[in-house]
Amino acid sequence: MRKVEAKAYARAGLLGNPSDGYFGKIIAVSVKNFRARVSLMESKRLRINPSPPDLDIYRNSDDFMEKINLFGYYGGNRLIKAGLKMFFEYGRSRGIELRKKNFVISYESTIPRQVGLGGSSAIIVAAMRGLMDFYDVAIPEEILPTLVLQAEFKELGINAGYMDRVIQVYEGCVYMDLDRRLIEKRGFGRYERLDPAALPPLYLAFKPDLGKVSGVVLNEIRQAYDRGDRQVIEILEKIAALAARGLKDYRRGDFSAWPAMMDENFDLRSRIMKISESNMEMIRAARGCGASAKFAGSGGSIIGIYEDENMYRRLQTELCKIGAKVIKPRIE
Repeated sequence: MRKVEAKAYARAGLLGNPSDGYFGKIIAVSVKNFRARVSLMESKRLRINPSPPDLDIYRNSDDFMEKINLFGYYGGNRLIKAGLKMFFEYGRSRGIELRKKNFVISYESTIPRQVGLGGSSAIIVAAMRGLMDFYDVAIPEEILPTLVLQAEFKELGINAGYMDRVIQVYEGCVYMDLDRRLIEKRGFGRYERLDPAALPPLYLAFKPDLGKVSGVVLNEIRQAYDRGDRQVIEILEKIAALAARGLKDYRRGDFSAWPAMMDENFDLRSRIMKISESNMEMIRAARGCGASAKFAGSGGSIIGIYEDENMYRRLQTELCKIGAKVIKPRIE
């Protein structure tokens, strides 16, 4: 009986997010400290095994409320289903004859849920990789992020952009130019791998109790953009321009302006999005230590540059006081 396993990792946006959902530009990194893992075991019937968070078993009413707030009403099985549907549709649309084999598919994840680290998309990316291995189907690297985005946006109605899916497929550090003409013409942008070893020292902090659904958080920006709000559009363009400037500095090996640009990325974003006090608390604490700070995703986690080990220890101390965990992201 054939068995395959596949993984995908958490991610963090360094510059440019959230312009990825609006034909912008992004620099992002994969965070290999956390991962989603999917396994497929050949079987007589196609079956989706629920992960523990998907089981409707609770210790008490408090546990029930906490899990509903953190995982929503549908859990991760809907992500697996949407990924399966997009994979099978892709095969049919290209006349790919799949082997007549069924499987049991299971998933588990160590990515902190709903704190803006790309946990949902990682499950789908891992599932797609597992399906490609199981059926011996090759999906071009530049196409795969678009299929994952369609699974979330088209099938599940999740307000999402390209950043998570591109960096989780490409891994490492990637610059993304999501030019509208390219997206509309061929379905994907221009993606350039950058050497992660060149990056300055980065910290990542997150509050486990800040769980929320990122698509809901981003809805206010989406609605304003769709109605042509000039302020929102101009700010998103400024945020995208930061990534383009960051790329030029990256190529020169000069990161001296990056801390200020990362701060500006967040400050611009805060002009078009409501930032909760608990999130602002993390930003203020990190900046109070002398580090830069911006959202890694849509809130709940922040990322920035620190100067030395003394500053990193101060970050750990001060952010721990407000219930946040601090790590050094493993990018490789």
